[in-house]
Amino acid sequence: MTIKKVLMGAAAGVALMTGATQATAAGHGEITVGYFLEWPMPFQFAKVNGTYDEEMGVKVNWVSFDSGTAMSAAMASGDVQISVSQGVPPFVVAASAGQDLQILDVAVSYAENDNCVVSSGLEIDKMSAGELAGKKVAVPLGTAAHYGFLRQMDHFGVDLASLDVVDMAPAEGAAALAQGQVDMSCGWGGALRRMLEHGNVLLTGAEKEELGILVFDVTSAPAGFVAENGDLVAKFLAVTADANTAWNDGSGVAEMLPVIANDAGMDVDATAETMATFVFPDVATQLSAAWLGGAAPSFMKGVADVFVESGSIPGALDSYESTVNTGPLAAANDM
Repeated sequence: MTIKKVLMGAAAGVALMTGATQATAAGHGEITVGYFLEWPMPFQFAKVNGTYDEEMGVKVNWVSFDSGTAMSAAMASGDVQISVSQGVPPFVVAASAGQDLQILDVAVSYAENDNCVVSSGLEIDKMSAGELAGKKVAVPLGTAAHYGFLRQMDHFGVDLASLDVVDMAPAEGAAALAQGQVDMSCGWGGALRRMLEHGNVLLTGAEKEELGILVFDVTSAPAGFVAENGDLVAKFLAVTADANTAWNDGSGVAEMLPVIANDAGMDVDATAETMATFVFPDVATQLSAAWLGGAAPSFMKGVADVFVESGSIPGALDSYESTVNTGPLAAANDM
């Protein structure tokens, strides 16, 4: 198989579905929000306690996904109105294909919690990464892990054509690595922890950041839904921000941790360990020039160009500024 064929096919499918009618909260009295299991975040405390429903005045249905590309498809079809913690790369793939999505906030930054793991039996590290040529790699295409994989292979001078790349969701990739079916697997969260039981990373999170390989997720939604439900979206973001504040300042950690762990499908220790590698920027930081107020669109352009250069997508937008909508987050900050 080829990365180009699979990812272009997925992008084309998303583009075809973009014209689907999208449900509005005003018309249905409820919305559906996508999120990830084994990806513990403060918002889940508010999710479990019904805070979103109460503050927004609508019933919020929650559905879990295994990749950001699946989130894009669900938003394109109208099945999902908001996605929490969608990776920037799958967002960029969808936007580049013509899907009218918007970034609403920075959900989480996690350079240490997204990586590729090489089977321990190969004894390959950053000093011998060239030995990956000819090896089989499990990569969830179109995701943050895919972007990081491409940048790492470029850094180490490993020809993509020399690798047998298989499209696998992180959980599947972790199982394949454990069973010796692949030589390297890329992913995040709980799947990454399982991968690390059978191998090692080539670069740490700090080393990746030094190379400009940033890893962060966003809250995203179809532009049409946001335009028709701006106040509703702002209230959603405000609830998320309040949960992040309670976690960041430590005031809610003791109460929140077991609830988040249970909702994420994880034990408390694993949840605490995972969240210790996460950063949840406050609203002021998110609106600053370092994030949505300036750097994010240019970073997305860089991600798109990497995908184009690797042949993963056919083309990039001239600019991604129109895909960032800070209006609802600014409104949430005033609530």
